[in-house]
Amino acid sequence: MAMLLREALGDSLRRVRTQQGRTLREVSTGARVSLGYLSEVERGQKEASSELLAAICDALDVEIADLLLEVGSAMRPAGAEPVVVGAEPIGDATVVESAEAGLTATKVVIPAPAGRRDATALAAA
Repeated sequence: MAMLLREALGDSLRRVRTQQGRTLREVSTGARVSLGYLSEVERGQKEASSELLAAICDALDVEIADLLLEVGSAMRPAGAEPVVVGAEPIGDATVVESAEAGLTATKVVIPAPAGRRDATALAAA
């Protein structure tokens, strides 16, 4: 069975905390979450909300994006290569590829429906 996201997140959070030599109590206090709940998140028993994950990362002084990149790599099956898609249209969507620091990121840009474009422009103004 494939590793679950909550298990990979918990493993990474615990690894960062222990590398820093910090206790569950220290991090739970900094993140303003109960010690028991943080322990369950680290053990992969609880699914952390994005708000909770941001608070834990803040308490650990790590970027949430860096944590998620590590988790994504840990979840990739052994020997599997990332799928790289060029900048080519897919229907009305466009796939944009970028590479930074040896990582390849793919973003799919889907235009708003015709009736919603004015609303999008107003919201951006």
